[in-house]
Amino acid sequence: MYAVIFKAKEKKLDKEYFETAKKLRELAFSKYNCKDFVAVSEDGLEIAISYWESLEDIKCFKADTQHLVAQELGQSRWYDGYKIEIVEILREYER
Repeated sequence: MYAVIFKAKEKKLDKEYFETAKKLRELAFSKYNCKDFVAVSEDGLEIAISYWESLEDIKCFKADTQHLVAQELGQSRWYDGYKIEIVEILREYER
């Protein structure tokens, strides 16, 4: 399993941002096999972690036309900057 960690410095999040985020989350689950998605925002910093079964699913989601449009909007309107990390989960457990 893999996780995509998205960290961003927020600029201005408007109504279109929240609508786009909702659509992308639904798209990730319905079309690209996303297993879980968690996002938090505090003091102008957003952190989102999504979980995936394969690197191919991540690659396909990144290349989706809706996601490409959202990336452009993020860069031009919603974020001052961002960082993405893709990590492999080697072990997982819970209590």
